[in-house]
Amino acid sequence: MAGNEILAILMFVSFIGLVFTGFPVAWILGGLSVIFTAIAIVLEVDFQVPTGMDWNYASITVDRIWNVMENWVMVALPMFIFMGLLLDRSGIANQLMTSFARLFGGIRGGLAITVTLIGLLLAATTGIIGASVVLLALLGLPVMLNQGYDKSLAAGTVCAVGTLGILIPPSIMLVLMADRMAMSVGDLFLGAVFPGLLLGVLYIVYLLGYGLLKPEGAPAAKHDPADWAAVKALMLAIVPPAFLILAVLGSIFLGLATPTEAAGVGAAGALLLAWLKRQLNRGVMNEVLYETTRTTAFIFAVLLGATAFSLVLRGLGGDLLIERSLMSLPFEPTGILICILLATFMLGFFLDWIELTLIILPLVSPVVTGLGFDPVWFTVLFAVCLQTSFLTPPVGFAIFYLKGVAPAGVDVITIYRGVVPFIVLQLIGLVILFNWQGLVTWLPAQAYG
Repeated sequence: MAGNEILAILMFVSFIGLVFTGFPVAWILGGLSVIFTAIAIVLEVDFQVPTGMDWNYASITVDRIWNVMENWVMVALPMFIFMGLLLDRSGIANQLMTSFARLFGGIRGGLAITVTLIGLLLAATTGIIGASVVLLALLGLPVMLNQGYDKSLAAGTVCAVGTLGILIPPSIMLVLMADRMAMSVGDLFLGAVFPGLLLGVLYIVYLLGYGLLKPEGAPAAKHDPADWAAVKALMLAIVPPAFLILAVLGSIFLGLATPTEAAGVGAAGALLLAWLKRQLNRGVMNEVLYETTRTTAFIFAVLLGATAFSLVLRGLGGDLLIERSLMSLPFEPTGILICILLATFMLGFFLDWIELTLIILPLVSPVVTGLGFDPVWFTVLFAVCLQTSFLTPPVGFAIFYLKGVAPAGVDVITIYRGVVPFIVLQLIGLVILFNWQGLVTWLPAQAYG
């Protein structure tokens, strides 16, 4: 094995190890880039770059970072984050919870189904995992526990449904993936619609089955009788998020706006809805702007570190090493793709979706496209794997978001037990998407021919 390949392996292993120290990931990525560049120069290791390896290579990194920051698509990130946080403060979810519970509360498992339906609507309007999980926990978890729901089922439902926002468009993860893969954001948004709905349907089917088989764990709730007034209240509650979904996704899918422009429309729509509900004041705006700036800064810091890390890793021949390793596997192309998805699922136990999107996806995507697979289909499969990473210990962020606001008696072990069935459901969904590629590719093909 050549010296540059040994350094590439050490660089990747060092990153995996340092993640567990709790040190900020952005600094780990950037620091390793500088350290391994210096090691390669001192040891006179050949880099796989046309110019050869010297300190002028740093200018290539600077140029690459500048290109990332200059990318107009990335403007959509803070806009979508702002939209999600403002909707979180507008009281729309609270009104939805009351209306849905009145219609479905009398069904066994009905309250959990209500949380799932609200989560689907929030996923298509916010896309912020932390906000969705916390909001669903505050709205739905106490109600389910008071009605005698099994603690694990209630906690698992909130966690799993809250993570749908990272997959269902508009999704900040899909925006980052489109940037890394040099793909159309609209293609990925369209491709992820049916997979997101598929997972929601799987959750609902599971909850209905749980209510039938274990009615003591998901009993019918005491509720006001469902009548036409309840239906009218539900319709009125659905109108605001439906308006926002239509404004954002409709403008993209109909070709009226780019994803960046649609993000601006969504932010303006969220402001309008908050004003109409009389939730727009200086305190709310200060809080939303602060959280938007903080979240955006965190994502971009990791993005810049990952850009430097991936550039140095490629200079060391890491991408060629991974490609040769995958192509040498004794499998057909389908088997190689399964190995990539399995490795992604396993890495999700330890790495955050941002690191996997910015580092692993660009390394394996050339292999997948070289094998002849549809890039939109593969990217959506990769996204479903990353959505699962929010639920898998020890770095399942949705679990810790929930633990931070969960009532007494709902500990981490209870949450772990609750998310296991939903992890299985997500893997079932992944298998369905793997075998029926049209669930991903049909909608983009209809929209763009």
